[in-house]
Amino acid sequence: MRIASWNVNSIRRRQEAVLAWAEATRIDVLLLQETKVTDEQFPTAPFAAAGWQLAIFGEPQRNGVAILARQPIEHVARGLEGDDTDGQARYIEATVADLRLASVYVPNGTEVGSDKFAYKLAFFERLGARLDQARQNETPLLIGGDYNVAPEPLDVCDPAGWEGGICFHLDERRAWRRLVNRGFTDAFRALNPTKRAYSFWEHKGAAFKTDEGVRIDHHLLSPSLADRLQDCAIDRIPRSAKDASDHAPIWVELG
Repeated sequence: MRIASWNVNSIRRRQEAVLAWAEATRIDVLLLQETKVTDEQFPTAPFAAAGWQLAIFGEPQRNGVAILARQPIEHVARGLEGDDTDGQARYIEATVADLRLASVYVPNGTEVGSDKFAYKLAFFERLGARLDQARQNETPLLIGGDYNVAPEPLDVCDPAGWEGGICFHLDERRAWRRLVNRGFTDAFRALNPTKRAYSFWEHKGAAFKTDEGVRIDHHLLSPSLADRLQDCAIDRIPRSAKDASDHAPIWVELG
């Protein structure tokens, strides 16, 4: 099974590109982030016509996550437990075949030391609680998405320049490490221990052309799924297209 995660930065703006890429690469499941639409506004018709099942969790003009699959989607859960006041559409989880899959859009944090940064760190802890639950229940869980953290210097084009800033602050990297230390596997790094590759490049300037990026999009696998891991790659080609998202899709293949 091939499962891809992609921060599309507006699904209505990029629905044709997403559909074409998924067909060309034989993707079985799409985990989308930053769809930026309400559930009613999501362009369900073209995806349904192409044979996709959909589970959507959106809000107006920002955030938004979705799971699209070629097989039935069951037992959908919207939102991440642990904060009843959190109404942001950043997490959706469902069952596809024998897998529990989730699409996550971790908050950016905006500015170190701000309330939004504190919300980001708290979100990581809530996500960790979900991983604990999955481990205890031996749930085969994959959480793919935009985690808004580059785990290591290898994941940043300019580690010294990014150090202490959003997506490469020590507190964020520690929060990521606590996720991995729960027994979950970073699929890309497990198969590419020394490879420098990025999944996000800012739109401004020539960041993509000069490869000034960061790897902030990840697939985390529970132990039983890590045993089934066969391949994982970041596809830079969609990022090079006209009017592309600032993120590239990252896909994982499970046996």
